[in-house]
Amino acid sequence: MFEGFVEEDVDVGDAVIHVRHGGDGPPVVLLHGHPRTGATWHRVAPLLVRRGYRVVVPDLRGYGRSTAPEPRPDHAQASKRAMAEDVVALMRELDHERFLLAGHDRGSYVAFRLAMDHPEAVPAVALLDCIPIVEHLERITPAFATAWYHWFFFAQPDLPERVISADPDAWYGGDPDLMGAENFAERRRAIHDPRVVRAMLEDYRAGLGVDRLAEEADRAAGRRLRMPVLVLWSSRDDLEELFGDPLTIWRDWAVQVSGGPIESGHHLAEEAPDELTDALARFFDGRAPVV
Repeated sequence: MFEGFVEEDVDVGDAVIHVRHGGDGPPVVLLHGHPRTGATWHRVAPLLVRRGYRVVVPDLRGYGRSTAPEPRPDHAQASKRAMAEDVVALMRELDHERFLLAGHDRGSYVAFRLAMDHPEAVPAVALLDCIPIVEHLERITPAFATAWYHWFFFAQPDLPERVISADPDAWYGGDPDLMGAENFAERRRAIHDPRVVRAMLEDYRAGLGVDRLAEEADRAAGRRLRMPVLVLWSSRDDLEELFGDPLTIWRDWAVQVSGGPIESGHHLAEEAPDELTDALARFFDGRAPVV
């Protein structure tokens, strides 16, 4: 995976971020979801390099080989704001003050928070398979609670750690042929580390608390994303089925919204890399920061 990429660990203050980066041209940061690592982008990253971008693929704090601080009572160490600050600090270490940005699943919440808190750093952002956390919570139905029960299970103290770590392979499953053998192996190593499991759960605990409050504060203050926003979602997942058109929801949070579905299951970067790369490259073209 990631042939020709540099792989290193970068100390950003509260955390040490494991990152891969390669290529020349405008910088693009790709943020993964749960329970993946940056390796989920192993098919997309080289395609974007061929399109003329410098691609930066970190493990979010606490995921994969990135570290995380000890849990705090309010779980703020796992907040999307803290993760976003990691990415800003990482990119400054790599000599980039401005960069294009894409996030999937939990990584999309980090991308959203980064773009909201640091609009000067992000000329364009792509948000994949998500709507704002508060929009999810205000649309709770029996169907959502049944399909997305893990949000609320993961928020419980102690129990999910014990359940998942009893048999991580059974809990998370996965197909090495679909994911790619090296990507699957990297994710498997991560989910067998109890510290990673705890940090990933802290991500969800923060989501229902400090992250929700941050979004509520944004909305109350009338803050919206002003840069172009691309919203993509998996046609064979349940986001649109549960919540309707994601573009309609995002137009309450951003001024310039475009996008649509991609024929894929939930893990777009693994299952539909060519289609996703094409969509990202078309969106980023002409919006890249000057290198």
